[in-house]
Amino acid sequence: MSTLHITRDGSVLRKVDERLKVTIEKETIIDVPLIKVDHVVVWGRVTVTPLTVRSLLEHGIEIVYLTTFGKYIGRLQPEFSKNSILRKAQYKASDDKGKTEAISKALVYGKLANIRTILLRAGRAQSPEDKVDEVSSNISGNRIEEAIERIKVTIRKLKDATSVDEIRGHEGAGTAAYFGVFGELIKADGFSFDGRERRPPTDPVNALLSLGYVLLTNDVHTVCNIVGFDPYIGFLHSDKYGKPSLALDLVEEFRPVIVDSLVLSLINKKVIQIDDFDLELGKVYKLKDSAFKKFLQHYEEKKRAEIKHPLFDYKATYFKSFELQARLLGKFISGEIEEYIPFLIK
Repeated sequence: MSTLHITRDGSVLRKVDERLKVTIEKETIIDVPLIKVDHVVVWGRVTVTPLTVRSLLEHGIEIVYLTTFGKYIGRLQPEFSKNSILRKAQYKASDDKGKTEAISKALVYGKLANIRTILLRAGRAQSPEDKVDEVSSNISGNRIEEAIERIKVTIRKLKDATSVDEIRGHEGAGTAAYFGVFGELIKADGFSFDGRERRPPTDPVNALLSLGYVLLTNDVHTVCNIVGFDPYIGFLHSDKYGKPSLALDLVEEFRPVIVDSLVLSLINKKVIQIDDFDLELGKVYKLKDSAFKKFLQHYEEKKRAEIKHPLFDYKATYFKSFELQARLLGKFISGEIEEYIPFLIK
């Protein structure tokens, strides 16, 4: 899936012949064939002309609206999926205690197993330079090993959980252990991480994580629509007005795989550097325009990267893997398979 991100305030998106053109005043800043775009994401004060909206929807292209800071506003989507049978099964399953617990447990297992793998990879990837200072290296290594062990114990306890609240508690404990040492994985100068801060992110690392999670949630929300689910009825996440609970459920196992690993890579390879951020009122860190575009570009590349799917054993992009997991969940909810198997990295 190719996503067109329009990020500059004052931009206007128009369909001209069979192309999409983005202009500011009279200057054309983007000009792409319509056929190459599957998804449009509008950031901030951007105008999409009425005829363009109609044409995008006629071509089955969804338009997502976000604020300049990435807060979700809403979406215009093509004709609603005709898969009413799946939605009826989803509503029924959401009231089924056994199915809700089984799905929640599998989703949390996927997340915890993947964050543990990220830490194990970090331990294996420690460079010779990191080992020069053996005392500090040993302290860091011990903290990561302790976190890995805590997550392992949490996974063991998860298997015996008997309620969704208990499952959420184990998810919180494992995530706290992971983010307690996440800062140890950052090797570039100028960056630090003392824990997860969401609203607002008050340091550059949290700002990148939050931005990545917004993009990932939007993509998984789109997948829920493609498959035919109601994105607002979830299992692990509670129902709340306007909250895309199912999209947030399915995001969990992919957060470390897609976003956390991308953020670490961009920082440690110095693609994103500390002076790529502006500090705004309220101690809110925001990427400068050029770095913001770089982040979007690398996120899109990651999403389109091909991997061998761990369950189906054939090549698929990560985006296709989002859809495969959603379809797998649909088969479990519909009673076609006996369990939902999460996406696990090695």
